[in-house]
Amino acid sequence: MKILIIRHADPDYEADSLTSQGWKEAELLAGRICGMDIHSFYVSPLGRAKDTASLTLKKMNREAQECAWLREFAPLIHRPDKEQASITWDWLPEDWTKAAEFYDRDAWLNHASMQEGNVAKEYAWVAGSLDELLERHGYRREGNYYRVLHGNMDTIAFFCHFGLECVLLSHLLGVSPMVLWHGTCAAPSSVTTLVTEERRKGIASFRMGSFGDVSHLLMAGEKPSFSARFCECFENADERHD
Repeated sequence: MKILIIRHADPDYEADSLTSQGWKEAELLAGRICGMDIHSFYVSPLGRAKDTASLTLKKMNREAQECAWLREFAPLIHRPDKEQASITWDWLPEDWTKAAEFYDRDAWLNHASMQEGNVAKEYAWVAGSLDELLERHGYRREGNYYRVLHGNMDTIAFFCHFGLECVLLSHLLGVSPMVLWHGTCAAPSSVTTLVTEERRKGIASFRMGSFGDVSHLLMAGEKPSFSARFCECFENADERHD
C-alpha cells in the first residue's frame, strides 16, 4: 500500500483558506494527483486543507472523508523563551536541542513542557486513529510493525498540515517528532510518499520514498512558497524571523 501525505497549499491563515498563490499551487497539484489511481481520500477539517483538496476532488469527481485527527497538531505548550503558550512544534534550536529526551521516540513526551500541554493524549489520538484507518485498509499495528491482513497496492491520500504530517511520520517511522518538526520542511502543496515493504509474508513496515516533493510546481516554473520556513540567513530582512 502507498500513502500520500499532502500539505495544504500556500495558506491564508486568517481566512483559513488559501492565498492566490495557494490556489495556483492547488491547481497544479490537482493536475499531478488526478493522473494517479487513488483508492481513498482523507482530509483535515480545516479550510486550507479542504480548499487544497477541493480542486483535486473536483477534477477527479471524487469525495474525501473528513477526519478530525488530520487537523493541525493542536496542543499548546510553554517554550522556554516565551511567557505565552505556543504551538508544540515551534522551538528555537538553542532550546530544544539541549533536551536529550527530545531525540528519543518515546522520552520526548516526558519533557515538562509536553506534560503541561497534555501532548501525549493528542499524539495517542492521532496515532491510534491512523492505525485504525490502516487496519481498515488491511494493515494492523503490532508493536513497531504492521501485520498484513490483506496486502494490497492501493494508494490513499491525506490532505493535512506540516505539524500533523510529522506526527504521522513519527509514528510510522519510529522517530521523535521533535526531530522531524525542526529538521525537515515540507513546502505548501508538497507530497510525501510512503510505501509498505513486506520482506517476509505477513509482516510489513513503511518506508518513505520521497519527502516534501514539489515537482508539480517546478515543472510549471513555480517557485515553492516560503511558508513553514524561517530566514536562511538572519540578514535576509524580507524572510521570516522568529
